[in-house]
Amino acid sequence: MLIDFFYVLKDAKIPVSIKEFLLLLEALQKQVIAPSIDNFYFLARTTLVKDEAHYDKFDRAFGLYFKGIQTLFEKNPEIPLDWLVQRIKRDLSPEQLAQLEKFGYDKMMDRLKQLLEEQKERHEGGNKWIGTGGTSPFGHGGTNPEGIRIGGKGGNRTAVKVWEARTYRDYDDERELNTRNIKVALRRLRKFAREGVQEELALDDTIRATANNAGYLDIKMQAERKNNIKVLMLLDVGGSMDDHISRTEELFSAAKTEFKHMDFFYFHNCVYDYVWKNNHRRHAERFDTWDILRKYKPDTKLIFVGDATMSPYEILQPGGSVEYSNPEAGAEWLQRFTSAFPKFIWLNPEPEGIWQYRQSVDIIRKLMNNRMFGLTIDGLERGMQLLSK
Repeated sequence: MLIDFFYVLKDAKIPVSIKEFLLLLEALQKQVIAPSIDNFYFLARTTLVKDEAHYDKFDRAFGLYFKGIQTLFEKNPEIPLDWLVQRIKRDLSPEQLAQLEKFGYDKMMDRLKQLLEEQKERHEGGNKWIGTGGTSPFGHGGTNPEGIRIGGKGGNRTAVKVWEARTYRDYDDERELNTRNIKVALRRLRKFAREGVQEELALDDTIRATANNAGYLDIKMQAERKNNIKVLMLLDVGGSMDDHISRTEELFSAAKTEFKHMDFFYFHNCVYDYVWKNNHRRHAERFDTWDILRKYKPDTKLIFVGDATMSPYEILQPGGSVEYSNPEAGAEWLQRFTSAFPKFIWLNPEPEGIWQYRQSVDIIRKLMNNRMFGLTIDGLERGMQLLSK
């Protein structure tokens, strides 16, 4: 039975291996979990999925393989009560639990099995058969304060058992980002060191020193272990970037949390001879770009964020800026940045499929030595991996 499940996971492009699958079988053989579909789900995900980015794919594959009731009733005609009780605690209010108790768990499960034996076709509406949009306690999309949802998105969200629930849908590496999974992706760029005041207990050193001191306690302290990666983020604002404000803000917020040594500046469309930190005072408070290039050390990780969508003249020609007459072309400044900071990437919030149709994007990609990545989990993780090398 589980061999087919293994192939379903492979078809879903989840990188599972034979070794991991054998580990799952060994865990089942040793009965490390109680006989529950919920417990099996978590055990299978723990042993087979190595990266959170694949959680959503795993949920979909798991739901596909174990969908419907007939698969679960095929070998064992009873659904263990603890399956339902665990889901009830998460999904139902106290009032709904009281309503359900009036019906009774055992009676509801007996009725479900009876309908599975009698029903021969799909049914919509009504109050008896397993189907959609009705008042039967079995199915989905209908209204009943007590029941089992089978597939679908649900109606009143009062199902006892939610089949094929997908908790980690945001982790799919083909999906766009939100603050939660941005942080997960940014953590690939880490380099820890102990710096600052010694205020944390060094347990190993304390044990070693105490042993060397004939058993008399000799406490050793150490500095807190911190991520000492230094990041410089340059963000495009205004114009076509207004369409990406929400995601750019999420990226910025997550980066400020993950990188303790991060500085940032704004530019519009392309970098020229000045940048700024406050958009409301951008014309009054400017920072000379030459000062930025000199201020930060070469080991700083440089991250551009922008859609790279503009007139090619804004990149290639002096005076090409739409705001003022820049004395040097934007391409010159981009090359200075990439020379000053060898570890650099460009993050583009526009869908990667349309990059080839925009001349300015192609120009920027070449200036970035093809180090342009989309704002998806996959793109951000690939970018962080490149910066960490």
